[in-house]
Amino acid sequence: MKGISILGSTGSIGCNTLKVIEHLGGFRVVAMAAGSNVEKLAEQVAKFGPELVSVDTEENAEKLARELSAAGTKRPKILFGSDGLIAVSTHSDAETVVSATVGAVGFVPTLRAIEAGKRIALANKETLVMAGELMTAAAAKSGAEILPVDSEHNAIHQCLRGEKILEVTRLILTASGGPFREKSSDEIAAATREQALNHPNWSMGDKITIDSATLMNKGLEVIEARWLFGFDADQISVIVHPQSVVHSMVEMVDGSVIAQLGVTDMKHPIQYALTYPERQAGCLKSLDFAKISQLTFEEPDLDRFPCLGLAYTALRTGGSMPAVLNAANEVAVESFLNGKIGLADIAAVNKGVMDDHTTTLADSLDAVLNADAWARSRAIMKIERSAAAV
Repeated sequence: MKGISILGSTGSIGCNTLKVIEHLGGFRVVAMAAGSNVEKLAEQVAKFGPELVSVDTEENAEKLARELSAAGTKRPKILFGSDGLIAVSTHSDAETVVSATVGAVGFVPTLRAIEAGKRIALANKETLVMAGELMTAAAAKSGAEILPVDSEHNAIHQCLRGEKILEVTRLILTASGGPFREKSSDEIAAATREQALNHPNWSMGDKITIDSATLMNKGLEVIEARWLFGFDADQISVIVHPQSVVHSMVEMVDGSVIAQLGVTDMKHPIQYALTYPERQAGCLKSLDFAKISQLTFEEPDLDRFPCLGLAYTALRTGGSMPAVLNAANEVAVESFLNGKIGLADIAAVNKGVMDDHTTTLADSLDAVLNADAWARSRAIMKIERSAAAV
């Protein structure tokens, strides 16, 4: 039985990972970490029997202990906070760590898992956005393998199997376009929380769904692709594909394009990452080509969706700038979800923080964390000043 740790077990990716594990067999969940969804975590503990679990706060750790005792569930070791996340990610019996937390909270525990030589099934794109150079250097040193779970990067990983990297000229990431693909700038600016969370194709957590609505999610994926596959910004393209059937493509020197297609369900890329380099029978229905009426593609509109352009700027600038963009965006998205700013204000906050930043090296843990903290403080200040001026 192969041991697995899951960071973010109660989120969308974490829950789907557990479904895949049930389908496949041959895996044992040795540790899992969640945030504040204690009830869901208690159910998972009862079903999968991990040795170690972690939650966000001491209060929730005590609540989880009470929930498990009341249900008569054998209690694992319960930790909380950043130390708990790191303990889960570095558990000695875990061969694979599924990194599926949302945002920068997954950065340090994922880095520690890489340093410990674990195989990383990476769904937390922010870790490579913040510190791609640091993460890839640590993987090279420890021998850790990073396998992408994001459907787009997973698709590219599949397209590159058996190909010579020098014969690849371009990576093409597909984007659904989100709920505002056909909306005007004014309509986007006036969008409500409910409208922005109504993704047409995918069921995801709130943060990633808002990022999809602004195309920031695709921008973060461009930066992530640079570190996963070693291609420059000019070799990574984004194309809007509303049907979300083609998950991504690679273009070869002779003009051939290799695409990976599949149903819109995250169980496939999760299973691919867990079983690589082998393939096993999946738990999903086959893609029915007869029912696909059309596959369309269009260029992204950077005027209506400026966050994508900001991500390219951050990638080309390098150093601490991607970490700054990521941190500012996390603060801005949270502020939008809490009703403090409008959807279009997210890009304005991100750009303002980037404009204020003097880029530094991002070659150490402290350097990345300092850039992250600075950007969060700057973003909060800009949002508060904007609110005060209204």
